[in-house]
Amino acid sequence: MTEEIEMASRFADFIPLAQGRDFELLSSADGTTLVLRSRSDYFVAHLRGADAVKFNADYITVTSQFPEWEADRTLGQLWDKGGYSWLAAQEGE
Repeated sequence: MTEEIEMASRFADFIPLAQGRDFELLSSADGTTLVLRSRSDYFVAHLRGADAVKFNADYITVTSQFPEWEADRTLGQLWDKGGYSWLAAQEGE
């Protein structure tokens, strides 16, 4: 629980775009940085520039194809099958 509070304060300036029990997607106010978090694994991917643009396109594709999916399923799909877990580091690093 302490880690969750610490992470919440670290991303206080970010806007939640999608949230589930295991994953969340946040955006900077200007939209130039996305943060994809695996809450269960305590890993976070900071997506900027081309990575953020690609993720946005992938996210729109998945949500368009599977509009009934909840946030955890959509973000988990992108995390695992989309390869965004490779861009992640342990939270706090």
